Amino acid sequence: MLEKINALIWGNGLIVLLLLIGTMYTFRLKAIQFRMFPYLFKSFRNKEIRKKQFRTLCMSLGTAMGTGNITGVASAIAIGGAGAVFWMWISAFLGMATVYAENSLSARYSDERLKGPMAYLTKGTGCIKLASAFSFCCLLASFGMGGMVQINAMSESIKCCSRISPFYLSAIVFIVVVSIVCGGAKRIENAAKIFLPFATVFYVAVCIVVIYKTRSELPNVFTRIFKEALGFEQCIGGISGYGIKRAVSVGIRRGVFSNEAGLGSSPILHSSADNFKDDELQGMCAMFEVFIDTMICCTITAITILSASSDGTVQGAFSLISGHYSGHIIAILMIVFAFCTVIGWYYCGETAFLFLAPKGSRTVFSFVFSFVAALGAIIKAEKAWTISDIFNGLMAFFNIIGLILLMNHVKGIKHSDTVNK
Repeated sequence: MLEKINALIWGNGLIVLLLLIGTMYTFRLKAIQFRMFPYLFKSFRNKEIRKKQFRTLCMSLGTAMGTGNITGVASAIAIGGAGAVFWMWISAFLGMATVYAENSLSARYSDERLKGPMAYLTKGTGCIKLASAFSFCCLLASFGMGGMVQINAMSESIKCCSRISPFYLSAIVFIVVVSIVCGGAKRIENAAKIFLPFATVFYVAVCIVVIYKTRSELPNVFTRIFKEALGFEQCIGGISGYGIKRAVSVGIRRGVFSNEAGLGSSPILHSSADNFKDDELQGMCAMFEVFIDTMICCTITAITILSASSDGTVQGAFSLISGHYSGHIIAILMIVFAFCTVIGWYYCGETAFLFLAPKGSRTVFSFVFSFVAALGAIIKAEKAWTISDIFNGLMAFFNIIGLILLMNHVKGIKHSDTVNK
């Protein structure tokens, strides 16, 4: 039943919508993706802006830089072939324009109570039912994508190098998560700021070493990606378009799972920034996160797997340089990425919960969220991924409706001195 629901939600309609909204905003904002680096370079020369933005950048990037960058990419290649990587790139490039629009609208309409899509769907479109539908899906997605899936992927890695009982691991996860999320947005930002940069740099460095050792495979890797993405081999062999359709579907889904462009989670997280009302800066920082997450980290993961892994996993590729210690390295990285994603998604879930129940208890929600996340150490991975895909799709659907209705409200960057903002 879950698979049927997932197939219905992630049919051609939603994939076309995601590609369409990204394309529309790319044209409307005059290919704003290519102006990201000059803008950020000027902005971050201002020490005050750089200091205020760094914690929020880590918190938001933490939700994107989760286990999807490791297990999600491996899953995409296993299901959709090497061609899925190409469609992850397309998803990310177009998604950068989408995520700029999300954050720009959020900065314009957010206030103390209404944040992110809840703000621009309520105030901008005037349709509180649309905002409520999004909030409900966001709440459930925080339990699935933001909680269970991350902990499940982490626990699977730990099982490979440890005999710890899943029930003991589940209890440890509950204690750690609840102790962090009860501290609110600032504690979440501080936790992400401490752990995420180190883990990301270390992971990328190990991948680069592996790629360097197998550099002779790089031409074949990129040939496979483009051939399988565009269906050259299928056409030559007279095979139907099922293979390319699957590559497109899985690539877009895993791209969205990884960078979250179009979901509406990014503007919720950026609403905690001290200088959130600067819509240009928040939009550009969100674009930068998508670039780092998919264009850099997911690409590096994919190349590492395709060039060096015999079993289709990152661990298999890492064993080339670290031998039997590769399992321990992956487990440590998965722990850091999973917890950064979980605590970031908690903030999204809490924001949605308080929108639906303004008088609800934050403490009660923190305990419920931590408990559901901890269940990820026990449940089967297939169910966790399917549940996450379902609510990701529903979130994106309601958010995209708002982005279409409010397209005329999104403005591109101004030709101003960003340093003096």
